[in-house]
Amino acid sequence: MALPDIIPVEELFNPPGKLGASISPDGTLLAYLAPWKNRLNVWVQSLDSDTEARCVTADETRSVTNFQWAGDQRWLLYFQDTGGDENHHVFRVDLTDSAAPAVDLTPFPKARVVGFEQPPGRPGKALLQLNNRDVAEFDLLELDIASGELTVLAENPGHVTSWLHTPDGELFARTLSADGDIVVSRWKGADGQPEPIAVFDGIDYPLDVAPFELAADGTGVWIGSSRDRDLTRLARLDLTTGEETEVDSHPTLELDGVRRAVLQTTSPLIRSRGTGELLGVRYLGERQVIQAVDPDFAVILERLTALSEGDLGEMSSDRSGQRWVVSFLHDRQPGATWFYDHATGRSRLLFTAYPNLDPETLAPMVPVTITARDGRPLPSYLTLPVGIEPVGLPLVLLPHGGPWARDFWNFKANVQLLANRGYAVLQVNFRGSVGYGKAHMQAAIGEFAGAMHHDLVDAVEWAVARGYADPKRLGIFGGSYGGYATLVGVTFTPDLFAAAIDYVGISNLATFMQTLPSFVKYQLINNWFRYVGDPDDPEQYADMLARSPISRVDQIRTPLMVVQGANDVRVVKAESDNIVEALRARGVDVEYLVKNNEGHGFVNPENQIDMFRRVERFLAQHLGGRQAEG
Repeated sequence: MALPDIIPVEELFNPPGKLGASISPDGTLLAYLAPWKNRLNVWVQSLDSDTEARCVTADETRSVTNFQWAGDQRWLLYFQDTGGDENHHVFRVDLTDSAAPAVDLTPFPKARVVGFEQPPGRPGKALLQLNNRDVAEFDLLELDIASGELTVLAENPGHVTSWLHTPDGELFARTLSADGDIVVSRWKGADGQPEPIAVFDGIDYPLDVAPFELAADGTGVWIGSSRDRDLTRLARLDLTTGEETEVDSHPTLELDGVRRAVLQTTSPLIRSRGTGELLGVRYLGERQVIQAVDPDFAVILERLTALSEGDLGEMSSDRSGQRWVVSFLHDRQPGATWFYDHATGRSRLLFTAYPNLDPETLAPMVPVTITARDGRPLPSYLTLPVGIEPVGLPLVLLPHGGPWARDFWNFKANVQLLANRGYAVLQVNFRGSVGYGKAHMQAAIGEFAGAMHHDLVDAVEWAVARGYADPKRLGIFGGSYGGYATLVGVTFTPDLFAAAIDYVGISNLATFMQTLPSFVKYQLINNWFRYVGDPDDPEQYADMLARSPISRVDQIRTPLMVVQGANDVRVVKAESDNIVEALRARGVDVEYLVKNNEGHGFVNPENQIDMFRRVERFLAQHLGGRQAEG
């Protein structure tokens, strides 16, 4: 038995061939992302003829990762920040004039757009939330896509977390109470007086109520609700009475509120492009389950699901709901994208994202459940190298970010790189991960560097006990919260890991919270304040320091690599600088990679390639895996 040939780092981390496809409103055109000058840009081509595709955006600096059709398909809209600063602007492209440059529709320095939507009943208009007036406050504006005119519909008085605007002009807001309850209010009068209609206990919603989408008739909101239950269901909140009624639920799974499509977060709701009506609902366990709530869509869903062995990811249809373009998530054949015409029953494969990768040489991602020391089940994924006996392998633990996120079954280039080099890869949905019910999530309160870390230790010991992993060749590699978990691993259990990689990770919980952007600080009550503490409280501040790796630097004896984007606004560069400087002051050698044109995670392919070449070399040196020559 032998491992497959080494897959070059470039094949995994160069831009994919094509991905992120979306059909035009009239069903005649296809837009997708593909490389142009080594950056992903938007391309458009006909679905029904052999005309050549054309690149319609021209960003040479940073890949485009998010776009959408305007209702008038003369226009295509995309979203872009500067060097990873997360100040995303809305740009408009004129598809009828290839010489016309893209127009920035939100040309305000240091402002960012959130909550962008095109309501089905308002052709040519878009609603967006923008903090150009005050960086700490998001106002609600209406955008005329053709003219670029912006109209302020509501000015944020300072405590509104998001807005809702109905087709008949009624305005609703979500606010946070002093103790973290989420209050939905009708916003009445010119001076914006709130009239509360519903209250949600904030402890159940660390990242706000989601989804929170206006129902097609404009009189209610589809929400993810966990009132009086552990798992989140889909409910309808009546905007007149505040009454909540169930729309759909699953007996054992939660709404798929955290799945990411190829490049962006998707709603668990599948809606008609023409009417906005609800068609289906996504749930997520080991794999995805979609439940149709519309009988006509149930037939379409059956046909779409049969196209691939993967899970349905991005889906788009024309206004009639007859022509569909869908992409599939898969652990070894990612981004298979199909066209399906329900009127004729015909379908065809349009493309795959990585046509040069052979699925047979890639490693399957297998769901496993690990029992923590206190009996809590930990839903996890184990990826073992192809071609060799899975005994006594070097293992890399990959704690996910968030921590209010989760790992799920899909293709991840870093996982495949590690498996190809001979490592077992373990991904653990430790307590605090979302998608497994309130009890699993809330079990993390007060447990940073405590039971959350114990879950990771227990998972590694599980892999050792079953013979998969060599206890002397254990590595840990995480980003964001996962970077914090990595640093906790080498400070709180300094003899467990033989190598560690901290990627944009938190070294000091207190300074991390103090340096977060101003527009998120008032939303911390239900997540960081509740789970970790308030850095302005001296007693809690002391506890946060005790749970911070920076306070235990003298314990680090594990070889460490640190990776950071200089423009990171979530985990600022000082979080990495401080841990590196403290180690170097002790005479400890630490590899430190900083990219000046990146933010919270690397996007530019040359930076990803550089990082993973270094990762490959670092792990080979300390854990004994393979590496490419040169």
